[in-house]
Amino acid sequence: MKLEIELGGRAHSVELVRAGKQVRYLLDGQIVEADAEEVEPGIYSILLNGNSFEVRVEMHQGTGSGLSVVAGNREFSAEIRDPRRWRRKRGAAAEAEGRQQVIAPMPGKIVRVLVKPGEAVEMKQGLLVVEAMKMQNEIRSPKSGTVERLLVTEGQTVNAGEILAVVA
Repeated sequence: MKLEIELGGRAHSVELVRAGKQVRYLLDGQIVEADAEEVEPGIYSILLNGNSFEVRVEMHQGTGSGLSVVAGNREFSAEIRDPRRWRRKRGAAAEAEGRQQVIAPMPGKIVRVLVKPGEAVEMKQGLLVVEAMKMQNEIRSPKSGTVERLLVTEGQTVNAGEILAVVA
């Protein structure tokens, strides 16, 4: 999962990569070795470079993505920027240009593949159907073009942010 986080007025790119029970963090492209465990709702125990921290995270009232983060005696204001939300807001009528990666918006299972590699598609045409939380969601093409690659098959499970297909 990849996120943009503004912390203390500075934007950071954070990517979480799971491998079984292990989680690897990439902060602005640098690997960060840390263990984080939620010990109570909104309270995390974090082990970073041999040091233990208790971190409290609370939502700002009235905002969907604003957070207050308290670590020790320091408090930070954080804002999570979801790239999927940004893509939805930037103009529904505008068609994407160039090669586009089709990304899984949530973890789930591929229940249907509606196109084949090399097939011509129209903007907003269904490419795949992902089942998540017992609901089926059609994943559509971001542009008119050709399906260059399909990286999934029916029955395969996918993670949020995983590349499903490429449309050129």
